[in-house]
Parts: sequence; structure tokens; C-alpha cells
Amino acid sequence: MKKRKGIMRKVSSASGVASFILAVVCGVLLYIRIVEVGGNNPVSASLMASIFFFVCVGSILIFLGRCDNLPSFKIDKPGERE
Repeated sequence: MKKRKGIMRKVSSASGVASFILAVVCGVLLYIRIVEVGGNNPVSASLMASIFFFVCVGSILIFLGRCDNLPSFKIDKPGERE
């Protein structure tokens, strides 16, 4: 039986896809920047770091969005646990 996806898992998956799209946009901007001024530029280095960041964040968010066995961090009130 497959569990239903909660709203936070859907948001996590969508944010992961958006992060990959932003990584591609940064890659295109980096290519344009390197063609114009070269790779020895602080802006080029920051775009490279942004690509790395967005790819890592995107992969983690997509993994969390697809994971089925996430623990519940809900705090039980005293007397409800039976």
C-alpha cells in the first residue's frame, strides 16, 4: 500500500526541481560570463558556487520528497499517548 504524499513532501519535491532549474540558469549565465570576461572573475566564481549549491540542495530536497519513512516529530500532549 502506497502512502499519500503530504503537502510538505510535495513542496520539497517542487523546491528541488526549482533548485535544479536555478542551477541550469546559473550555468547559462556562467557560460555567458566566461565568454565575455573569462573565468578569473569573482562573479564567475560566485556563479560556480551557486551551481554547486543549487545542485546539492535540489538533490537533497528531491530525496526527502520521495522518501516514505520519514519520522514524525509531532509532540504528543501528556495523556494522549496510550
